Amino acid sequence: MNITITGKDVKATEAIREYVEKKMERIEKYFDSDIDVSVTIRTERAEQIAEMSVKVKQDTYRAVTSHKDMYASIDKDIDILEGQIRKWKTRKDRANKEDSIKVMGESLEEKNAIENEIIKTIFYDIKPITPEDAKLKLQEKPQDRFITFINQETNKVNVLFKLKDNKNYGLLEPEN
Repeated sequence: MNITITGKDVKATEAIREYVEKKMERIEKYFDSDIDVSVTIRTERAEQIAEMSVKVKQDTYRAVTSHKDMYASIDKDIDILEGQIRKWKTRKDRANKEDSIKVMGESLEEKNAIENEIIKTIFYDIKPITPEDAKLKLQEKPQDRFITFINQETNKVNVLFKLKDNKNYGLLEPEN
């Protein structure tokens, strides 16, 4: 961990440096690579302002707080930085988990690729109705492409289906 402390209108004492190093251990535990920390401390009127920037690889986290006490300001910055890092880590972990689940799902689909088999069976109630009533029922359900029914006039199973133009219908009727 590389820490740079700069004081503007305030001297960066050894005590402040040690305090920052001790507090940065809370941040350091989130990363396995080297981190660069830049701390700027200054005073404006009665306020002690601490500005911290943590750079890890391509990511940068920043916090700026002010308080009457410099140590309290540093504590606030550490809390803010830790919250930002935890939030980022959670998002990254969640994204990695979702990606691995997607990849695992795709590989399972490839393994379980079934061809030339009946893989789904849907049961439905079939009633004797006229082809006109079947057309009305099919119009009630725009997501359905066909309806199977017993033709009341011929007492045979028929299928009424929507043609590709979505305006007209076709009727499948057995010959015998």
